[in-house]
Amino acid sequence: MKNSDPTTSSESGAPLRAGMAVPPSVVEILVATSPTAAMTCPAEVRAVPGKGLEGDRYFEGVGTFSPHPPKPDFEITLIEKENVAAFARDSGLPFTAAHARRNLVTVGVDLNALVGREFLIGEVRIRGIRLCEPCSYLAKTTYPETLKGLVHKGGLRAQIVSEGRIRVGDLIRWE
Repeated sequence: MKNSDPTTSSESGAPLRAGMAVPPSVVEILVATSPTAAMTCPAEVRAVPGKGLEGDRYFEGVGTFSPHPPKPDFEITLIEKENVAAFARDSGLPFTAAHARRNLVTVGVDLNALVGREFLIGEVRIRGIRLCEPCSYLAKTTYPETLKGLVHKGGLRAQIVSEGRIRVGDLIRWE
């Protein structure tokens, strides 16, 4: 993977968010030890292929939707801060990234465009698998409006390809 400048569009159609002046990066890390535990915000976390993020419920196989055996699209989830903010603004609800219960909150990148692509978060290689659409469980534990308000904006389910540490502030790069 070439070391692309994250602030410009590449020949392969790099998924920058329109009008963003900040480089694509991680602005928050969220993990929870169980489905009912509050999300915590560590400054960094270890990503392990085949497992997920150390300290998170899916790493231990105890997430609400943890598949047995584990599947790659349950290792790590991402959501765009811009989509969380837009939903909160448009709905008038006090919805936050912690409500969404995704692991990484990003800015400056169109996560939907990363489905089927490999990219780097800091030193860790990630493969986008599929969209992380809102579900009835999210609507039940937060607000029913999430089902319609976050369609195609609920984030990305991804696979961890290489082990390493992900930190708040890490740049997101792709070819």
